[in-house]
Amino acid sequence: MRLVFPTDTNDGYLSARGAHFGRATYYTVITLEDGKIVDVEGVKNPGHTTGGCSNAVTNILALNPDALIVGGIGGSPAAGFAKAGLDLYFDRVSPTVQDSVKLFLEGKLEKSSGQGTCSTHQ
Repeated sequence: MRLVFPTDTNDGYLSARGAHFGRATYYTVITLEDGKIVDVEGVKNPGHTTGGCSNAVTNILALNPDALIVGGIGGSPAAGFAKAGLDLYFDRVSPTVQDSVKLFLEGKLEKSSGQGTCSTHQ
């Protein structure tokens, strides 16, 4: 399973999670097998200035994720991920990817119903 996390740093599973998924400096991609991290990849975010949030959706889908874990997200990109069939989870508390992976594996993250949480991107 491949999980994507917007991050502010490129420090592997110790990366600091980013608050805004489309403007995060990096995407940290975690590959899990049998509930354990088997690979960690840091990918520079190419940005989304000319295509708005639809480019951010495209950028993340290009990473072939099974799920995206964010602190918050606007309505348009949340709907875009729902339409693409990508599972979206919310984690508003974990400071690092490692902490968030633990909550994901414990089933403690809220799964999105396709709605956004960020009022500036509705």
